[in-house]
Amino acid sequence: MADNIVTSAKSSTPSPNPIRIICHVCQKQFSQYTCPRCNSRYCSLQCYKSHSLRCTESFMKENVVQELQQMQPDEQTKTKMLDILKRFHSEEEMDEDYSTLSEETMEKLLSGQEISFDDLSLEEKKQFHRAIAYGELSKMIKPWDPWWSKPSARKIRLSSEGTQLVQLLPEKELPDDIGAEEFSEVPTGPETPLPPLSSLSSREPSPLLTVHLVDILYSYCFTLRLYNGDWRSDALGSVTVVLSLSSVLGQGAQPETVLEALSHFLEQVCCPAYRHVGGLQFGLSVIDDVISLLSLGTSALVCALCDMHRLIQEGEKEARSERPRKSRRDGIRRAIKLAERKIYFIMCWVHEQPEEAWSSLAAIVRAEKASAMEFQSSNKSEKLNNKAEAKGKRLIEEI
Repeated sequence: MADNIVTSAKSSTPSPNPIRIICHVCQKQFSQYTCPRCNSRYCSLQCYKSHSLRCTESFMKENVVQELQQMQPDEQTKTKMLDILKRFHSEEEMDEDYSTLSEETMEKLLSGQEISFDDLSLEEKKQFHRAIAYGELSKMIKPWDPWWSKPSARKIRLSSEGTQLVQLLPEKELPDDIGAEEFSEVPTGPETPLPPLSSLSSREPSPLLTVHLVDILYSYCFTLRLYNGDWRSDALGSVTVVLSLSSVLGQGAQPETVLEALSHFLEQVCCPAYRHVGGLQFGLSVIDDVISLLSLGTSALVCALCDMHRLIQEGEKEARSERPRKSRRDGIRRAIKLAERKIYFIMCWVHEQPEEAWSSLAAIVRAEKASAMEFQSSNKSEKLNNKAEAKGKRLIEEI
């Protein structure tokens, strides 16, 4: 117990010295939080997730139940959920030994009746929680097609001041290969003209801004992939992902090469917090998303950064409405504000760059992707060799 308690330096006031407790999980950082279920002290979200499986599963279950009870879905959401449950049931019919939904529940669903969580039987509720825990329901959700991969993304046009130039046409006037729904998925550009970069800063733009743009675009593409294209469903959670991934926005870092930026991201997506998303293969696919965005040119990049700017602003609104501890809330809001300014600055910078700059940058990212893959592979080989040498056997030898 004595090892876990650190007493701060003496104060000039006669009040007793405050006592700070070391995190019970990592045993490295001072604890800032206490688990409400087991009273264990921890320092971060990662330590909370690993301190007790029983506590985290219980917390997730309660959150899901509360969210379901408070939800007031619209007709579109109801229709989507009904489709998911029907597909889930049709796939289960192929398995004679296992069925999640009772015949009575399925009859209600197929007849179009509304069903709430409270309508499910005890067994169905257990199966529902189990499906959430093991990610079975996520398999039923239709994968999102990124807006930058659609033909309409190649037709984005902005004015010379960076504002939206082309308004959405009626569906009957759109080209045959582009539907109204597809066109509306492309984020709109800035509503007001973008100011000249010289009015935002008296200094010359840093030559590292191209690298910082790659960093920011990667965090944007990753977040949209993670939230299946709908960051508005959890704006604050989306901002948290952006800040945790982007070294430029979240840590104030200054990566000097594209390879450095990409290597940082591949390490992040392979860590326990994001490994469930798909690990290294998913991280490499997001690099392809960045290359696609760069290949679309200035207008598409400005629209992407404008969408990210809106994401940050909505996250700030949610952070303001929440009631965490004041010091933590102020820290989050400061980080969000700083990220908002950086994104706006780089959006203005992108708007002033020549179109040919992006095809060159896309080629660099494509080449460095291969280098990043080799870097990750060599790191993995080195770790294998270190483990093998500890056992007196070398697995991989350089020739």
